Amino acid sequence: VQLQASGGGSVQPGGSLTLSCASSRLVSDYYAVGWFRQAPGKEREWVACASSWEDSTYYADSVKGRFTISRERTKDAVFLQMNNLKPEDTAVYYCAAKDETWGAFKASDVMSAGQYDYWGQGTQVTVSS
Repeated sequence: VQLQASGGGSVQPGGSLTLSCASSRLVSDYYAVGWFRQAPGKEREWVACASSWEDSTYYADSVKGRFTISRERTKDAVFLQMNNLKPEDTAVYYCAAKDETWGAFKASDVMSAGQYDYWGQGTQVTVSS
């Protein structure tokens, strides 16, 4: 599974961006897709995850209410809609996929980078006035 992340850019605080993570059969097959981010000098941080089982979604507290993750079957892509962006959201964002063919991703595991099977390249998001 080769993941292609895109959609990053530079916005002012309060602005919006939509990131996409695409790959053949990413949504039509059983993959959970998560987004992580890494700011300079900081550890990689989990942001959100969308499971293929019952379309469950999970969010980090820092983005809850501002970010929305969604699966688009017709495009075989997962989107991360980011609203009301803050300077602290500045980071390189990565998408990752977990094979759920044999069972749903446990809610307790979605935050762990080591649980994901595939990773895409990063896309830079910069929030600055």
